[in-house]
Amino acid sequence: MKELLKSSNWFSGLQWLFFIFTNIVVIPITVGAAFELSQERIASLLQLSFIVTGIACMVQALVGHKRAIMEGQSGLWWGVILTLTSTAAAQGMPLDVLGGSLTAGIIISGILTVIIGVSGAGPYIAKLFNPAVMGVFMFLFGCQLIGIFLRGMLGIPFGNEAENAQINLSISLLSILIAIIVAIISIKAPAGIRRYGLLIGIVIGWIAFNLTFGQQETVSQTASSSMELFPLGKPTWDTGIVITTVLAGLLNTANTFGALKGTDSIYRTETTNSQYRSSFTITGVFTGLSGVLGLVPYAPYVSSIGFLNQTGIIRRLPFILGSFMFLLMGIIPPIGHFFSMLPLSIGSAVLFVSYLQLFNSSLSFFRQVEFNTLNIYRSAVPLFVGIIIMTFPASYFDTLPDFLRPLLSSGLLVGIILALILENVFDWNRL
Repeated sequence: MKELLKSSNWFSGLQWLFFIFTNIVVIPITVGAAFELSQERIASLLQLSFIVTGIACMVQALVGHKRAIMEGQSGLWWGVILTLTSTAAAQGMPLDVLGGSLTAGIIISGILTVIIGVSGAGPYIAKLFNPAVMGVFMFLFGCQLIGIFLRGMLGIPFGNEAENAQINLSISLLSILIAIIVAIISIKAPAGIRRYGLLIGIVIGWIAFNLTFGQQETVSQTASSSMELFPLGKPTWDTGIVITTVLAGLLNTANTFGALKGTDSIYRTETTNSQYRSSFTITGVFTGLSGVLGLVPYAPYVSSIGFLNQTGIIRRLPFILGSFMFLLMGIIPPIGHFFSMLPLSIGSAVLFVSYLQLFNSSLSFFRQVEFNTLNIYRSAVPLFVGIIIMTFPASYFDTLPDFLRPLLSSGLLVGIILALILENVFDWNRL
């Protein structure tokens, strides 16, 4: 009880709250815009995201892997869904068909993830994700998410509005300034202040944004928001979309391996089979629930590694308190409405700095691999191909078969698949 009443735990929990919030708030808004949903339905998705994410984080911390690792809507899934909406628009596929096929694929992925957890297959699958694969995953994952947050910093909107969008110079300058402030705090400030760098950056940035541009609402969240099953479309079947979605779900397991393996050094202990089993089972349950509620599916957040390294807040209690406060934001609409007014450019700037730590995580895995001029291809090929595909416009893939287009237009998925093939088909140790 004494620990619960300590103000330091609540301040640390508040920083976890803002970290969870800034990671989550942009996801339902961008997905809702991509699917051309009404403001009321986007508000409902936002509110549900707060509730489900808060519960998922607490369940993982209490009975899952039992570490302070955020369980949230997966960045890999988020990128895949946004890519699919772009390719579907180019094909002329109705959004309800796309959404219905995504729903079916996500529910199947959830069931498969639960099976992986219950059967105890996680440690065996983990062997496929050796240090070279995880290095590629961390680097490409960082590239994709840093790209999303840099876009937010520059004031470039998501969805259909982005087609002819331009950089907002005023917002960009303020966002860059906030990112610099957070970086300086993270590097130069004393440890006691450094751990609150993200929170300080958000508070300063939010105030500065409102003084400069006035208060702007991200989405009109009202108390009348109500839950709706299958808001993206009732389950239907498009073979290409379902296959890509299920494959993305299997590759999403890399988030679990990345988050748990990546925090082994922080907690100075190796992840046990029981932790893998519990983590996968819980992630699978919330992934299946996401398909029903129209949310982006869940996974442990690899970016938690950067947060833990930056703040040093590794105990579970502050994390549980932050998750509980985040749950309350969803249950009490006025609170969620207040925090939904956080400018996306400010949240993106703060997360931009936090996610830079993924580069260090990638290097940590690559240091475990002995490279030379003969075996360098094992990582060079997936890295360069994945990054280059990320720069291609969706129109480049119009000539591909429909069932391949969603998969091959994702640089992250292509890079991970290439890394898995190269690492598990060829014996690089002989070179």
